[in-house]
Amino acid sequence: MKNCIIIGGGVIGLCSAYYLHKEGHEVTIVDQSNLDFGASYVNAGYLSPSHIIPLSAPGVMKKGLKWMFDSSSPLYIKPRLDLDFLKWTWAFNKSCNANHVKKAIPVIKDIALLSQELYDDIKESEHFNFHLEKKGLFMLCQTDKMLEEEIEVAEMAREEGLDAKEVSLDELKKLEPNIALNVKGATYFKCDSHTTPGEFMEDMKAYLKANGVKILKNERVEDLEVEKGEIKSIKTNKQVLKADEFVLTAGSWSSLLSKKIGLNLLLQAGKGYRINTQKSTGITIPAILAEAKVAVTPMNGFTRFAGTMEIAGINHDINKVRVEAIAKAATRYYPEIELSQEEKDRAASGLRPVSPDGLPYIGKSKKCKNLSIATGHAMMGWGMATATGKLVAEVISDKKTSLSLTPFNPDRAF
Repeated sequence: MKNCIIIGGGVIGLCSAYYLHKEGHEVTIVDQSNLDFGASYVNAGYLSPSHIIPLSAPGVMKKGLKWMFDSSSPLYIKPRLDLDFLKWTWAFNKSCNANHVKKAIPVIKDIALLSQELYDDIKESEHFNFHLEKKGLFMLCQTDKMLEEEIEVAEMAREEGLDAKEVSLDELKKLEPNIALNVKGATYFKCDSHTTPGEFMEDMKAYLKANGVKILKNERVEDLEVEKGEIKSIKTNKQVLKADEFVLTAGSWSSLLSKKIGLNLLLQAGKGYRINTQKSTGITIPAILAEAKVAVTPMNGFTRFAGTMEIAGINHDINKVRVEAIAKAATRYYPEIELSQEEKDRAASGLRPVSPDGLPYIGKSKKCKNLSIATGHAMMGWGMATATGKLVAEVISDKKTSLSLTPFNPDRAF
C-alpha cells in the first residue's frame, strides 16, 4: 500500500482516487476550489467514442487564424506575447496534419470506449444514482458542405467498428418527433451515451468520503519539494504534506506545477461555456450543432447548451458575446427554442486543459519518478475520465496498463 496525494479534484482527480482506493492505497485529494464548479460541472456530459478526430486536425489552425478577430467564433485563440503560449501554438500547428489524425483516431477511440464501459461498471457495482442514458448523438448540419464532412467522419467511425450512419430528415423526425429542426441532414452515432455531470461528481465525492479518502478543499498547492528526481512533500497555503506517490490532475493549472519538476508541459486553458434551461424543450437525444460547434444535452431535469473553445489564458471571466453565440445557435437549429435573458445571465464557464496534439498526458515523466500526470484531455476530459483514473492506478500499483501509455507520454516531443 502506498500513500498517494492527488493534486486536483476535478473528474479525473476523483476517478484516480477511486481506482487508487480500489487498489488498496491511502489517498488524499487536494484542491484549490470548493469542488463545486469548473469544467467537471459545466461540460456536455458526453461519453463519446464518436469524437475520434483530435482538436488538432487539418485546417483548424487556418480557421483559428481567421476566427481570431471574431470573439463569437467557435474557436477563439487570443493572440498574446507569452512564451508558453507561443510554444504551444507552434506545436499545435505542427500537429494539424492528416498523418497525426490517422494515428490519433484508434488511440482516442480505445480510451473513450474503455471509459464508457467503466462508467457503466461504476454505476452498477457501486449502485450510484447518477443519470446515464444510451441514446446516441446527432451531428446536425445546416449546409451541404458540413453534411458531406460529417458523413466522411461517420464512415471513418464505422471503419473503426463504431455504430454510426447518416440519417435522412424523415428518420430524424421519427427519432426526435417533439421538436422542430432547421437542418439539411444529420449523422447519428448510436455508440454514444450521456450523463448529468454534477450528479456523477456528487456520487463520487460521497463514495470517496465514505471510504476514507481525505478531500482537502480550498487548499492551494504552492510548491513541491523535489530531491534527486523525487517529490518529498508538497507545500499548500495551509500545510506541508508528505506522500509516497503524487498525481497531478490539476487541469489547466497542471503546467504551472509541472515546471517545479523541470517539465515544461505544453498546455493551454480552453474555456467553454454552458447555458441551462429548465423549460421543456422536447429534445430527447443529444446533438452537436455542427457548424456552430454547440453541444446540446437533455440532462436530468434540464437541457444544457454548451460550447466554444476560447484559448485566452487562465480566467473564469464570462464573455457575453460567446454566451450569446451559443443561445443564437440554439434558436437557429431549433426554431421553437429561445433561451431567456435570465438563463443567459446564469451561464457558467469551465477551463479545459488542451495539449497541442489533442491527446492527453497520462503517465510518468522521466523528470520525476513518483509523479503521475493526468491532464491535457481538451474537450474529452469527461469522456476519458474513468479510463484515465484506472490507468493512473495501474501505473502506481506497478500493474500492466489496460492501454498502451506511449501515445500519452508526458515527455513526448512535438
